Amino acid sequence: MVSKSVATSSDIQNKNGMKAFLMLGGSIALLLLMAFSVTQGAKPIPFSMIWEAIFNLDRNNMSHIVIVDLRIPRVLASALVGAAFAVSGAVMQGITRNPMADSGLLGLNAGAGLALSVCIAFFPQIGYNNVIIFSFIGATIAYLMVNGIAMYRRSAATPMRIVLAGAAVGALFTALSQGIALYNKVSQNIMFWMAGGVAGSTWKQVTLMSPWICLALISAIVLSRYISLLNLGDDVAKGLGLNTKLINLLCSLTVLVLAGTSVSAVGAVGFVGLVVPHVTRFLVGVDYRAIIPASAVLGAILMVSADLGARMLNPPFETPIGVLTALIGIPFFLYLARRQRRAV
Repeated sequence: MVSKSVATSSDIQNKNGMKAFLMLGGSIALLLLMAFSVTQGAKPIPFSMIWEAIFNLDRNNMSHIVIVDLRIPRVLASALVGAAFAVSGAVMQGITRNPMADSGLLGLNAGAGLALSVCIAFFPQIGYNNVIIFSFIGATIAYLMVNGIAMYRRSAATPMRIVLAGAAVGALFTALSQGIALYNKVSQNIMFWMAGGVAGSTWKQVTLMSPWICLALISAIVLSRYISLLNLGDDVAKGLGLNTKLINLLCSLTVLVLAGTSVSAVGAVGFVGLVVPHVTRFLVGVDYRAIIPASAVLGAILMVSADLGARMLNPPFETPIGVLTALIGIPFFLYLARRQRRAV
């Protein structure tokens, strides 16, 4: 009995050590990766010039302009969006207890993408803040449709069936987006969002989306304790005095803001919110007070790495980020689907 207690205490200490190492080491690795990413592209730039461009900007120096106006906002957008997608997936998996929950798989990205298509085709002069709001509305409609289909027969609302409902809604919204693109002859602009990428990110976009994402990330961290309780089951959470309906509503709003804002910035990049939370849980355990901030760091690392790979695989051409994340995410999804096959 004593040895079991000692072993449990040792496991807790190991997990706590891993949490501290992951947060500190991951944050340092992210900063170094972002700095390295700024130096890479069609024209490699020495690291020393980054410091010079930031603190002694010369608008007559083309390298300085490339660093400040193109690469830094691009890298910042990658990190913000990666953190947002990863945390949205972690929150969704926590409150639904669905290991395959992800904003892409459940149709939220497609819903936000349809809203973007409407904006591009019918309201081309709309401001970016309004685009974010439209994306939020589109993601909300998709979320309600998926849950409505999955809960039509309550006994059938298994994780796999929710994913199938998400696939159906996602396919519908994607087809509508493509139809709008073809009919209004804006397919080139809309296909950029479908493929996903941060090549066009600007300081204006970063400035406008940062408050939305940062507030939603803070909300997820504040709610993380309650998500851990929800993950134990509604009955257990209610028995501990938790208002499950309110927490589910607040978590759903947080997910919708994260997903809608991210898609408005980089398009329908999938699988980040599926893979990262699972890796994080393996490293830090099942406490969402650790999972959510760690997922934000690892998600940012994954997206910055994917953007770096997009530039370096076939220079000077760029590979869509969505392709790279899918290469990682699809095998992982198939593995999870195999584990959930009995739920179909």
